[in-house]
Formats: sequence, structure tokens, C-alpha cells
Amino acid sequence: MPRAVKTLLFCMLFAFGAPAAAQRSILILGDSISSAYGIAQARGWVALLDERLKRERLDYIVANASVSGETSAGGAARLAPALERHRPAVVVLELGGNDGLRGLPVAEMKRNLAAMIEQSRKAGARVLLVGMRIPPNYGPDYAGQFDAAFGELAKRYKTALVPFLMEDFADKPDLFLPDRIHPAEAAQPLMLERVWAALRPLLR
Repeated sequence: MPRAVKTLLFCMLFAFGAPAAAQRSILILGDSISSAYGIAQARGWVALLDERLKRERLDYIVANASVSGETSAGGAARLAPALERHRPAVVVLELGGNDGLRGLPVAEMKRNLAAMIEQSRKAGARVLLVGMRIPPNYGPDYAGQFDAAFGELAKRYKTALVPFLMEDFADKPDLFLPDRIHPAEAAQPLMLERVWAALRPLLR
């Protein structure tokens, strides 16, 4: 290539800039807790996370693939296309609560979550597992097994973990909607702080 042409191409690249690097994404795969059930989408903890990333000038975007009523089995079925579409650097798994509310086998939930962790890692993503607890409606044995499942998975796969998303306000009825299941708008920043503490070290 003639030197003059090389010089011209260099000048054009300098003038117009090289193509910008694609932003890395954080995929949120969750249920109604992450889909802002009963409140404005813009006030849910996932939207607040997006605002936090922008405020701190971290080069990540948030892809919220949460669906109200989702179980771990439903999330496992939807994960592959979500990974293909968003190619996330980090996957946040906030699933299992509906398994517990429906009394589904804890072993089944663990298999589903384990499969999602493995699949996410195979796709090159780091994983944050978000734990949940349930009321003792199905007895202390079931509730105990359910609660322990998230920690056991995090230990087995050495993933980041939020042990209980509602730790800061589970005993405060005024921070829930009238159904006493879904967090109200005032509780969303508290959930964000729980997630942020575990998520921030993964953003590298």
C-alpha cells in the first residue's frame, strides 16, 4: 500500500475515532422481586443498579430478564437464549423464591440453579447467586433445607452470594406491599445495597 494512502487512512481513523468497545452487560435472571412487581419499573432495585453503574462511571449495562412468577426451572429454560443475546460478563441469579412458595422439591431447585451456574460460567460469565428465605408454611425442615441451599451452592461453585436479599427489612411490614410478599418502593434501595456489596468485586 502506498505511503500516502496509509497516511490518509491513519488520519481518517484519528479524526473519526476507533470503534468504541462494546459495553459489558450484567444479566439479571430473576422473578417478581427483580421485575419490580407492584411498583414503577424505574424504582425497582434493578433500575437503581443501572443508575448506580452510571453514577460511578462503570462501563456496564444492565439487561433485566426477570419474569414475575418465574421458578428455577423456568429460568433454566430461558437462560441459554438470554446468554446468547446479551453475552453477559456477570449473571445475577435471583430465583428460587417461587419454588419455595409452591413447595417444590429443594433438590430440584438446587439442580436447576447448579445448571444455570455451570451454563453461565461456560459462557464466560461470573455469577452472583441471590438467596431467599420462605415462611415456615411447609414446616421447619423444608424451610431450613431451602435456606441452606443457596449457601451450599455458593460454596460448591465458589460463587459470590447474597445470603438473603431481604435481610435488612424482612421483619418490617411497612416495607412490603399489602400481600406481605413483595417489597415496596422504599425497600428497593436496601435490596440494591445487599446486591451491590456482593456484585461490586465482580466488576473488573
